[in-house]
Amino acid sequence: MNEDNQASQSDDNSEEPSATIATVDSVDGGGIAPDRRLTLSANRLAGSPACLNCGIDLKGPFCYYCGQPDRNFMRFFPVLLREFLEDFLELDSRFTRTMKPLLFKPGRLTRDYLEGRRFRYTPPLRLYLFSSIAFFLLAAMLSSSAFNPDDFKTSKAPDNVVRITTNSEEEAREVAEVLKRLPAGIRDQIALEDGNVITVEENEDENWFDSGDIQFNDEPWDRQTNPVDIPWTPDWFNNWINKEIERSPEKADQISQNPRLIVEQIFDLLPGTIFVLLPVVALIFKFWYLFAKRFYIEHLILALHNHSFIFVCLILAFLLGLVEEYFVANGMGTGERIASWTNVAIFIWIPVYLLFSLRRVYQQNWFLTIGKYGLIGFSYLILLGIVTGFVAVLGFLLL
Repeated sequence: MNEDNQASQSDDNSEEPSATIATVDSVDGGGIAPDRRLTLSANRLAGSPACLNCGIDLKGPFCYYCGQPDRNFMRFFPVLLREFLEDFLELDSRFTRTMKPLLFKPGRLTRDYLEGRRFRYTPPLRLYLFSSIAFFLLAAMLSSSAFNPDDFKTSKAPDNVVRITTNSEEEAREVAEVLKRLPAGIRDQIALEDGNVITVEENEDENWFDSGDIQFNDEPWDRQTNPVDIPWTPDWFNNWINKEIERSPEKADQISQNPRLIVEQIFDLLPGTIFVLLPVVALIFKFWYLFAKRFYIEHLILALHNHSFIFVCLILAFLLGLVEEYFVANGMGTGERIASWTNVAIFIWIPVYLLFSLRRVYQQNWFLTIGKYGLIGFSYLILLGIVTGFVAVLGFLLL
């Protein structure tokens, strides 16, 4: 009976031969042999006749009673380390089989996972973690001071920048007034013919931000006379808030001198914040599909897959941006246009993909799907705006 069920499942999935669980072989009168691509390789097996954990006779590489794999760990450490990385990152046939539907078949991964065809794909949580870590690492690298797009230039033009440095704010105003009197046509002509750029550096000691700008109880904040006091929070939290507000002018001055400080702080907070946000996104799906008779975990799996898709698309867009900058720096106009239009296609495909994923997973008519797509998108943008503001404020406080 079990063999018939496996054979019928193999027939149902005949459109993807690489994902079948078992194949019919002519060995022993046409018995069923396991697909080698979906089991442990021979060099990983311990070769035990019985499970070393519970003693049940083994019928394959996994114990059918307790689930322990018959794996051999008594091997060279580099080999075990390589296999551990392969298992953790899923950089094997399952990973490659996952990428195609993830990028080009909206909702396919979620439908297959919910219908039980799971082992052929990378698990949703692992896929999300891998894609989000890769995205934030790349974004942090591109936003750091170590990355310089000018490094792509094979031949760098001489530095023709004319820099005017002033010693006081009054001198800076006088120079700025003189530059303003120049006709725009002359300024453009100078920039085109000579390649000169005139900039004014203004030495200004005055901070652009002051703690007195912060209002609390409709009055300017003051740590002694009008401190922040949130009733339902402990005293240490209020003291920490007031301390950070008092230090805000100093932090604002640091940010004005090096804006990358706040960017790096935000990138440190965003990965964990978005991960915590995922259950809330699943609740949004649950709310708008309240009568679809779906379990919460189904909405969560869809949220994991769609966010993984967005991260992978953003990674591709960032890499194409680097390629485009390389083409621009070296005067390769055709390559620049191809990279630019490909990036545009990616950002058009993202909202289209998300719409089709709702249609495929929940299988409602297009009228309901488009309406709920707009409501879900509006709810998600509001939530994302709140979270972004929270992360920005928290990043400033933790600076």
